[in-house]
Amino acid sequence: MMQKLYVLLLIVVAAGCMAKETQNGLLWSSWEEASDSGTAVLELAYVPSEGFSYEDEDGKVTGVTIEIFRDFVRYLEEYHKLDVQYQLKPVDRFSDFYHAVREGRSGQFGVANVTITDARKEELAFSPPYMSNIAVLITHRDVEEISSIREMPDLLSDHKALAFGGTLHEVRLRNIVESYLPDVNIEYAESNREIIERAGEMPGYFAYVDLYNYWRAAEAGTAVRRHGLFDESSEQFGMIMPHGSDWADVLNQFFESDGGYLNSDRYRLLMETHLGRQLADLLISQHQP
Repeated sequence: MMQKLYVLLLIVVAAGCMAKETQNGLLWSSWEEASDSGTAVLELAYVPSEGFSYEDEDGKVTGVTIEIFRDFVRYLEEYHKLDVQYQLKPVDRFSDFYHAVREGRSGQFGVANVTITDARKEELAFSPPYMSNIAVLITHRDVEEISSIREMPDLLSDHKALAFGGTLHEVRLRNIVESYLPDVNIEYAESNREIIERAGEMPGYFAYVDLYNYWRAAEAGTAVRRHGLFDESSEQFGMIMPHGSDWADVLNQFFESDGGYLNSDRYRLLMETHLGRQLADLLISQHQP
């Protein structure tokens, strides 16, 4: 009897408020628990990023990936008749964000434009891709555009590589340094915004960023140059969950419902609203056959 009362108390608490800390951790709901109780308590961790997960002028957290998650919540409420409570958790460092989701439990999700790779699939569960990306190499605008690999030592040997630690961009930079610029040092930045600012301030750094980071910086007049020779367009971003999360199938269903989320007017509206029409068109074209 006491055990049944305790279980009932947990359900009532989850239904009535946001998940809260307890001595044993956070009360996130697995899909099985949510299906049985009719109530889901979820967490979305995110790394703040302009256009994707940011605070608007009114202090509301919004952006492409935040609103995709909110659409998923509405899907759960409409199609699965769940009472959903969720919490948004900002995490400034990508490595901390990645570790928190990897070591989490079912009911926790993460968005930070995480590239889907086979290696990461060994540690995390992924949603279907929500965006295809182009990774671009940038420098200060005063650096002459690199037209061949042979020009790299002459143009970049007096530069430093600037990396966002724990990301595939760091891996790309290391490959360039080890292959062509062995005497160049690698420094680290805390965010893509810092990378853009330092690269655009004066000649001295080269870095990889996502196309949308470069695009928005160039639109704002930042003095950065894209070196198209080094574009990499083979990667896709997905929402992440702890490995083995039983929410993965439900999230897949959401992306596949009603003819496919990425084919919907709602998805295009989000991309255009938060990234601008031109950039939205370019990125959407990357995942269309």
